[in-house]
This record gives sequence, C-alpha cells and structure tokens, in this order.
Amino acid sequence: MEQDNELIRIRYEKLNELLKKGIDPYSQKFEATHSSLEVCENYEDLKDTIVAVAGRIISIREHGKACFGHLQDGKGKIQFYLNVDGIGAELFEQFKLCDIGDIIGIKGKVFCTRRGEITVQAQEYAVLAKALRPLPEKWHGLKDVELRYRQRYLDLIVNKEVKETFILRSKIIQGLRDILNEKEFLEVETPMMSTIAGGASARPFRTYHNALDVNLFLRIATELHLKRLLVGEMEKIYELGKVFRNEGISTIHNPEFTSLEIYQTYADYHDMMELTEQIISELCRRLFGEKKIKYEDKVFDLTPPWPRVSMVDLVKDYTGVDFNNFADSHQAFKEAEVLGLETDESDGWGNILTNAFETFCEDKLEQPIFVKDFPIEVSPLAKTKREDPRFTERFEAFVGGKEIANAFSELNDPLEQRKRFEYQLSLRQKGDEEAHMMDEDFLTSLEYGMPPAGGLGIGVDRLIMLLCGETSIRDVILFPTLKPRD
Repeated sequence: MEQDNELIRIRYEKLNELLKKGIDPYSQKFEATHSSLEVCENYEDLKDTIVAVAGRIISIREHGKACFGHLQDGKGKIQFYLNVDGIGAELFEQFKLCDIGDIIGIKGKVFCTRRGEITVQAQEYAVLAKALRPLPEKWHGLKDVELRYRQRYLDLIVNKEVKETFILRSKIIQGLRDILNEKEFLEVETPMMSTIAGGASARPFRTYHNALDVNLFLRIATELHLKRLLVGEMEKIYELGKVFRNEGISTIHNPEFTSLEIYQTYADYHDMMELTEQIISELCRRLFGEKKIKYEDKVFDLTPPWPRVSMVDLVKDYTGVDFNNFADSHQAFKEAEVLGLETDESDGWGNILTNAFETFCEDKLEQPIFVKDFPIEVSPLAKTKREDPRFTERFEAFVGGKEIANAFSELNDPLEQRKRFEYQLSLRQKGDEEAHMMDEDFLTSLEYGMPPAGGLGIGVDRLIMLLCGETSIRDVILFPTLKPRD
C-alpha cells in the first residue's frame, strides 16, 4: 500500500509538471485516423504513410535518445517509437512525464522494425488523459476475483479475454433480436415499475413515488403486461430487458438480470418448445458455425429436436419413486421423508414432486432437454393439462444442468385465473412473500378475451454463460451486485 501511495504521489508530481508547461493533461479531442488493428492489417498499403492512433500506454522501453512502447486501444495494440530527431528534444523530454496507463495520441509514419513489428514513428504526440493510479500487478493480470468485479474497468483493461466475453455477450443479444425480428416478432417495452409485482414467484424490490404518494415495485417479470398486449391484438411480441428479484446471490443468481419474454397467439407450449430449440440452436450456428458448443470438458449438441420428458418420469428415473402412484399429498409427504426431502406439512402433492425434481434431477440434465408438465400448484399462470388436471402445459429447458428457459400454454380463462390468484393470495397471507399478488387490472383484461397463446421466457444471462463457457453469472454481467465493503 505504501508503494502504491508513493507511485500515485509521483504521478501527481508529473501532472503538475505538465500543467506548469501549459499542457492540458485531459485534452478535449484527438482525431485518430486508424485503429491499431487497421494499421496492422493494412500495413502494405499504409507503409511510409502518416497515421494517427490513440490508446493507453501499456509498455515503455527507453533507449537513450529513443523510446519504444505499446499503445492499446479497443481493437488491439501497436508499437510506437519516439526519438529526439523525430519529435525534437523538448517534446522527447516531456514524454518522460508519461506513464504506463496514460492515454495518448500519436501521429507519425508507419514502418516495420528489423524484428518484424509494425510500428508508428511519432512526429507528434498528445497527452489525452493522465492516469493518476498505476495499473494492477504490472500487467501480469488482475487476479483478485473480488477486485475484478468491483473494478470492472481494470478487468477490461488488463484481461483481454474478459473484454472478448462482453463483446460476445453483445453479439448474442443482437442475435436474439435478429432471429426474432426475422420471425416477425415485434419488440415492445413495458413498465419497470408497477403497483403490483406479478408474472413470477419472487420477492420484489420496493420503492416509493413521491409525487403520486404510492408504493411501487420493480418488476420481477414482464409477463402480465405483455399478455395485456395480446388482449390488445398484438399477436407476436417480445421484450428483452432487465428484471429485478430480491433474492440471494450465487453463481447462477443476480438480483438484477436480463430476461427475454416471447408471446405468440394461437400457439401452445409445444410450439414454444420448437421456438426455443430453433432460437438457441440457430444463435449458436450464427456465432460459432455449428450447433454444438463446448462447455468446460463437455460438448452439448443443440441440434433440434431436443428430448421432451415429463417431470414425473424424470423423478421416477432418478429416484425410483412414481408420484403417479400417490392418491394424495399425505402419501407424497411420507415418501418425501423417506427420500430425505425438506418439506412442510402444508406442501401439496405438486410442491413435493417439484421439490424432488429440483433436488434429484436438475443438475443431472446435461444435454439439452425439455422437462414438461409441471404441477398446477407451482404454475399459477399456465393452462391446465388437458389429459390430467393435476398438471399444467408448462416446460423448462435445461442445458448443462441449468434452467435456461421457462414456458407454457398461457392461461386465458379469467375465472380460473382468479382462482389461481386467490390460492396464491392465501399463501401470501401465510407468510410466503414470493407468492403472486392479486392483479385485478390483469383479470379485467382477460375478461375482454385473450386469445390462446404460448409464452416463453429465456434467462439471457444463463444462456450467455452457456455460450461463453462461463461458470459464474458474475462473469457475464459487467457490474454484478456485490455486498458493499465495510
């Protein structure tokens, strides 16, 4: 720490020297003609011509009356060369006030050194931003994971692969939009704040609007507003944006995350399965040239069709217990005790089945798969399964042991929806803060008639984790939520 303080003190002294010489250490603008990559890729055309490049100094090597160094910009890095003959003794001496980390602009002739490195020989240079703090660990890489997340700007400067991940993230999000737009889905926007938090089972963040004197919630899902648009005869829509859930933080959970919700009228959950596998496999093909990805030491084949297996069958496969054999919740509760599941006596048959699935099955679902037919108790917004009213027409998609999509045939019966909300309200009254609130306005919209529809939600951050080969959600979110330092 003392060494860092001394380095900072020296940089402040250099800053003051620049100011005394009448040099603005934080210039207004610099007209760069080329990026580092453009100079290197077009050397034959640019040889012996004058270019202007700008970037951060990442190395300096002094050789008497000459100096070599490297500039890093958003596209890569390039070597620069200064000598007394090229820029004059005064400017050469002033360059000694520059440090690694400073941002400068250089204008000069392109040439190639005897060692074969493309270089810009400076005829003039400008200090664009004086760095008052040294970069971490002398460019051996920023290794402190906590520091990387808290100071992402340093992480991006030092670790090239981190920047590549976020460039890929941008391409993935653009790719999702491109594919949906090509399928004639319309992108829409719905409110970030509302007087009711609905569309998912989650604890919301609360806020307050002074002028209206009302309590508001940050949205936990976009679903209920999007389904209002289906009532309004918008037939194929999607929203890609932030949602907020007041929950714990883990390698797969961040309280603020990116969601993609898609709705199509006159469709059901079978159509949504096809849409899901089409979107994800086609996105993979556009990014990597094939529909297979390597994740850690495994290869996942995203080529459709993906297997479709019911939750009951999966639990039977992994535990040997067939929940179809239980006539009531009491029998399911007794079997849960045998399996060692943590349950509450108030849990229904469907809650216990879902608990068994999450405990014994989820993390084993490596290759792409659709887990379908969720119990009605855990699916308050999904249509009842036609063949068996204990279940709903709902599925979740898993790859690599992680859920990446959730979808169902949307419940459009206003009377049934009211019953489901009333059941959720009873759970809230018993202390379940994640249960749905009663949304009278949404029920009113259903009473005007909502067409049959399929709805699909994709966890964009988890999808990006999969496609980028990352194991922590923090590595695909530029500024993840962190506990404040003391």
